[in-house]
Amino acid sequence: MLPKKEYYKNLAQTVIPRFARRNMEAVYCETAEEARETVLAMIPLGSTVTNGGSATLDETGILDALKSDAYRYVPRSYSSDPREVQAQFALQAQCDYFLMSTNAFTADGELVNIDGNSNRLSMLLYGPSHVIIVAGMNKFAKTREDALNRVHNMASPPNCVRLNKNTPCAATGLCGDCQSPDCICCQEVITRRSMADGRIRIVLVGEELGF
Repeated sequence: MLPKKEYYKNLAQTVIPRFARRNMEAVYCETAEEARETVLAMIPLGSTVTNGGSATLDETGILDALKSDAYRYVPRSYSSDPREVQAQFALQAQCDYFLMSTNAFTADGELVNIDGNSNRLSMLLYGPSHVIIVAGMNKFAKTREDALNRVHNMASPPNCVRLNKNTPCAATGLCGDCQSPDCICCQEVITRRSMADGRIRIVLVGEELGF
């Protein structure tokens, strides 16, 4: 096994029991292909499924699989009409499964996320009965502080470039702690425990995925 692969596997085995202490079930997959099959096995055929914006779901092929005839896929709304967005959001909230990635996870088994409109994090906090989080091991950060630094300086800048946002970080590559109208760092959420048994399941992947 390559050193980095072995490192990722060892790190995952250290963090997985710490997620369990926080009432979140986590598993480890060495490859994106294995992660895709693991995730699909978690979702009964015919389930209603939806997702938050995620480069990881794209890169693993999970998003394409969700849109197949095996599931009832509820898409996100890209409408400019707030009423249409709200109506679609209500449909998403009623889905059986919500899939997303996480901006970072810590050595203590906490999830750290930042969002703009917060539609993604709203689903994580309360909504669908099941939440599946797929995260490459590159999302690891030792502490909350490290995780927030990772999100501000490693995740948000490329995301702003991807989304064509006019923010300082898109131009410089570094967080400017901005108050820009295009800022996507409006809400910071730390998930330190899941109250609902079996609701949050995490699939850690031994590859560098997403931002």
